[in-house]
Amino acid sequence: MNRILKLSLAFVALTFLASGVAAAQDAKIGVVDVDQAVNATEDGKKVRDELERKAREAEAELKPMIDRYKALAEEIQAKKFVLSEDALLQKQGELANLEATIKSRQQELESKLQNEQVLLVTPLQKKLAETIASIGKEQGFSLIVQRNSPFVMYSREALDITDLVVAKFNGS
Repeated sequence: MNRILKLSLAFVALTFLASGVAAAQDAKIGVVDVDQAVNATEDGKKVRDELERKAREAEAELKPMIDRYKALAEEIQAKKFVLSEDALLQKQGELANLEATIKSRQQELESKLQNEQVLLVTPLQKKLAETIASIGKEQGFSLIVQRNSPFVMYSREALDITDLVVAKFNGS
C-alpha cells in the first residue's frame, strides 16, 4: 500500500511538472526528507528509544541461551576424545536442539520487533503527512515531494522544508 501511494504521488508530481504548471513563476515546490523528519521529531526520538529498549530486552533474553550454547560447544570440543560415543552423540544432540531453539526464538523476537516498529511508526508517519499537508496549504505550496523517492532525481537544497516540518510537528 505504501509503495502504491508513493508511486501515485510520484505520478501526480510528474504529471504536474509535465503540464508546465511548475514552470510558472508562482509555483512553489518543497522537498521533505521524511525519514530525517521522523527521526528528528520528539515523538520519533521516543519511538526510536522504545524500539532500542525492546531490542536490548530481546538480546538480554537470548544471551543466556547463547552463553549456554557456547559453553556446551566448548565442553564437547574439550571432551570429544574422552566421552563415550553415546555421551558425545547426546551432547551433540543437545547442542543441535539448543541451536534450533535459539534460531527459532531469535526469529520470533525479530518478527515481534518488526511488528512493534510498524505499530509505533505508522501513527507517527500519518501525523507527519498531516503536518506536511498543513504546511502545504498554509504556505501556498503547489507541490511537496518526498526526497529519495524513486522519481526525484535532484532537488535544490533551498527547496528542502524538512526542518520546517519537524518544527511544526513538534509544536503541534
